[in-house]
Amino acid sequence: MYNRKWLLTVFVTVLTFLSLVPSVSAIKSGEESIKGNLVIVGGALGSSNSEVYKEFISLAGGKEKARIGIVPAASGSLKSSHQFKEDMITYGLDPSDVEILELSNHDFKDTETNERKWKSNAQKNQTANHIQQLTGIWFVGGDQLKITDTLLKPNGKTTKALDAIWDIYQDGAVLGGTSAGAAIMSDVMITGGDSLGGFDQSFIYEDISSPDEESVPVFIEKGLGFFQWGIVDQHFNERSRLGRLAATALKYENQGNYAYGIDEDTAMVVSNKKQTIEVIGRSTVTVLDVSHAAIEGEGIKGLDLSYLSEGDQVNVQDKSFQIDEARDLETTGYEYFNFDPLPATGVLTSYGTLPNYLSYSLVDNASADKVESYLYDSTGEGYELTFEQTSDTKGYWGYEDGQKDSYSITHVTMNVTPVNVQFKDNEELFEDYQPSQFTMPDSSFNTDTKGSLIMAGGALGSSNAEVYEAFISRAGEDGKYGIIPAASSSLKSSHQFREDLISYGVDSEKIEILPLSNHDFKNTEEDESQWLKNRNDEGLAKQVGSYDAIWFVGGDQTNITAALLNDDGSYSKVLESLWTIYEEGAVLGGTSAGAAIMSDVMIAGGGSFDTLSKGFTKTYDSMSQQEGGPAYLEKGLGFFPYGIIDQHFDNKARIGRLIATDAAHGEKDEYSYGIDEDTALILDNKEKSLKVVGRAGVSVIDLNAQEEGAVWKGDEDIRLSWLTSGDQLNLDTKKFTISDHKVTTTDYEYFDYEAAPHSGVLTPHAELNKYLSYALLDNARENQVKSYSFNKEKGFELTFREEEDTEGFWGYKDGNKDDYSFLNVYLDIQPVEVSIQNR
Repeated sequence: MYNRKWLLTVFVTVLTFLSLVPSVSAIKSGEESIKGNLVIVGGALGSSNSEVYKEFISLAGGKEKARIGIVPAASGSLKSSHQFKEDMITYGLDPSDVEILELSNHDFKDTETNERKWKSNAQKNQTANHIQQLTGIWFVGGDQLKITDTLLKPNGKTTKALDAIWDIYQDGAVLGGTSAGAAIMSDVMITGGDSLGGFDQSFIYEDISSPDEESVPVFIEKGLGFFQWGIVDQHFNERSRLGRLAATALKYENQGNYAYGIDEDTAMVVSNKKQTIEVIGRSTVTVLDVSHAAIEGEGIKGLDLSYLSEGDQVNVQDKSFQIDEARDLETTGYEYFNFDPLPATGVLTSYGTLPNYLSYSLVDNASADKVESYLYDSTGEGYELTFEQTSDTKGYWGYEDGQKDSYSITHVTMNVTPVNVQFKDNEELFEDYQPSQFTMPDSSFNTDTKGSLIMAGGALGSSNAEVYEAFISRAGEDGKYGIIPAASSSLKSSHQFREDLISYGVDSEKIEILPLSNHDFKNTEEDESQWLKNRNDEGLAKQVGSYDAIWFVGGDQTNITAALLNDDGSYSKVLESLWTIYEEGAVLGGTSAGAAIMSDVMIAGGGSFDTLSKGFTKTYDSMSQQEGGPAYLEKGLGFFPYGIIDQHFDNKARIGRLIATDAAHGEKDEYSYGIDEDTALILDNKEKSLKVVGRAGVSVIDLNAQEEGAVWKGDEDIRLSWLTSGDQLNLDTKKFTISDHKVTTTDYEYFDYEAAPHSGVLTPHAELNKYLSYALLDNARENQVKSYSFNKEKGFELTFREEEDTEGFWGYKDGNKDDYSFLNVYLDIQPVEVSIQNR
């Protein structure tokens, strides 16, 4: 850890300096009202994120009047600036109305020109006069210090170029930026650091951070101050930056403003005239109120957290929230879930990022009023984090982009307590582990089957063209479609999928919702439980025989199998027709539960930690068992004969239950597959190949060297691979083909730092695939990383390591978003005793 007395001396010195130098915003705005607007993006802005691009263009005057200048200074190359210009043109601007401004303090690596000379342009009248003609300025991402060094003089005063930017901003122009281009927006600019460094209350004012340290002090510099109402941070929940923003707000936010953490592919739209902040884009903005918080020794009490989603607004004058009508259902008093949540302690905890964890486990869960997580380094020194509901806490829920859950949360209280966490190997901890008693069904799969499968991992967005087009193209130009609603509790998801197909060009008369269910649907007059007899209706079976495509909606997978299998487990007449059209060339697809039914072994319930520690159960308690408990298995429909399928995979941290199920029932030379949300795995039976499409990825589990039984008792290795859109697997040769837009990271790693263990929701890149990509595969410093998942005194140490056949891959997708794949990361699982002491 850093010497805190030295850091305090630095802090006092720099604080004294900062108190003598007025902020840029104080110099430039004064008492004048600002007519312009801000579009502040948290990083990784997708070229397909039309809402953000269209809003920026609209605020710049629309397609007819907008004239955009791009400031490239933050980046190491001009690639991101050219990409943004292409995006602006794609969304309707004339190429002559978008230009890259010659402003930089360094040379770019992808040009022959020495752009270091552009530094002097910031003081030229010609540059300033040119900026005066623009209606919008965009700052690309990279290193925020390169922006401020370009636009501020060494004494902290403004250059002529910055004066001109302020002039057009005050007169009505829009300023926008992503990543580093967001960080420069507030007076106090967070330039480096992580949550562990923030909770350590460690600050630096020059870049002295060391890659040999697992925690990074918060690095503060002066920003450009365009945003008047608080401190901004970016890449927020993806890189788990709550700790550094909280520490910074406690030090510097003495005007009663909120602090804001903006997620990737998400923007805050700031209206200075209306004095409002609106959220647009694909994730959330964290709003942090430290006005009633206090530092108590090495801990913090009373942090107030809110999470706003698309359409939500903040009124900056009275600090009130306006929740978008799309989330019109208040969860408080009407919670959907009712389960005992595990503490968020590692990669076996559901719901990865903090806002998702709090939404499902706390605010929309009737059984919890408090949850906890941890953050610590490899010595165990760190913090216990508790999140509590109070009388002020409110949750709001609705659907977005089809039937994706969308939550907003206001006023959860967070407390931070310093602790030391220690682990001790103990092979005897889980001796009551119950082996699976599930009987493997006989597989009668016809190897000459011509059809294909589209297996989506859940939360399929209506805008996910890649998945819909893959399904529709396989149905054929004049294809007929049947939708099986059995899994759901209502017909809403079936009607939504029908509307989605129509929006992609399918004739509405060629789509039918089939009367197949074993239960009644809510919000209908008909008793759909009577549809159970239809599974053997000859007329319906004949109708199914005429279809080219069948889709299974999500819900409870046991309802699908109950609606299609006879009571003795034999095929109903409708299921026989499904097999016939599949063998002849039809495409079968499904999402969530509709993917789970595809393999012979169907995982119907259970959580990762509970399955690894308790094993398997023969009882099933409907949907309440989806979030935890030992694994429950049933016979699936067997359309996918090449392994076991699981879904909602990284989002609900299901790697533990899939590994345990594979260890118990996996066939030799087969893999198991965990499919992420908004992503599909496509099986082409004729080609004997698998392909990934969609927005996330598929985890491939290889236990062929593992002995049957509890996976942590095995002497051999587990191998884990991760595939994203365009990646493929040949099922005959077991050869992976990585999409050619990605290059190897092996021996070309971008990062070089000591990675702390994955300890909970404030671990950077909390979802497993991202943690392994950034901390292990693309990090030259590490050849193994660890995660600890535990409940009370018992848990597991998970060690992920590289071997000779391990390889990582990286590229860009959807603009400048990181896109990783990797092959053959080795995993060892070790039971451990856990002791936690306050410090």
